[in-house]
Amino acid sequence: MNCLRVGTGPTLVLVHGFLSGLAYWEKQISLFSSRFDVVAFDLPGYGGKADVIGLDSVDGFADYVLERLDEMGIDQFHLMGHSMGGMIAQEVALKAPERVIGLVLYATGPMGSLPGRFESIEESIVRAETQGTEQVAHDTVKTWFSDGEGDPDFAGGMELAERVQTQTYINGLRAMAGWRSLERLNEIEAKTLVLWPDSDRSYMWQQTESLWRGITGANLAVVPQAAHNIHLEKTQIFNLLVLDFLQSDKVKQRRLALNECI
Repeated sequence: MNCLRVGTGPTLVLVHGFLSGLAYWEKQISLFSSRFDVVAFDLPGYGGKADVIGLDSVDGFADYVLERLDEMGIDQFHLMGHSMGGMIAQEVALKAPERVIGLVLYATGPMGSLPGRFESIEESIVRAETQGTEQVAHDTVKTWFSDGEGDPDFAGGMELAERVQTQTYINGLRAMAGWRSLERLNEIEAKTLVLWPDSDRSYMWQQTESLWRGITGANLAVVPQAAHNIHLEKTQIFNLLVLDFLQSDKVKQRRLALNECI
């Protein structure tokens, strides 16, 4: 399975990040689908689509998401993106402002070079090219959990990461490194929640603050003692924050305003 659609209500599209897949949303699907028409799919090169080579640009991934939603007949939607998926979500919101109602960006940023990452993107690319992805993927996923390999969800994260082909791994890093939205954030019209786990080793506070201050009227939530995969580590807090935002009056008003323009 590389696509999932479940639940009723306003559509909520989930965009996963680097080395992951729609399976990453297992702890969100049940609750979210009780209130939303939840749509999640594997990006090319990841999860159930790991047999193809992944794209090498965030712009290309954003076009892929929009094309899939067009095929499904989905016009307007809420959008949530994690990590690289948060970059893709920003690009979707910039490409199709009339379609995105509420936007949730977590453990992500507007600068794909990832300043402050545990190692530079260039170093990870060289390691993948010379050594393959086994060790560098392990080192990457380990940083996504506060307890590293000791987290109960680490094994599942590694299972997804190990599916990814070496060229897809390299393409994903190049996609991020070659992208930035920093100068375009004020063009995002969707009502936005920026959510940051304060122990994230991929996206530092500088990235989060830039999103929060750059997107007009964005809300900010900071969750303590949580790493990059906050949706797995602090599931209850994460889910409640997301639901509270997407069901808020400001998001409902955005939806009404968009419908009036149709």
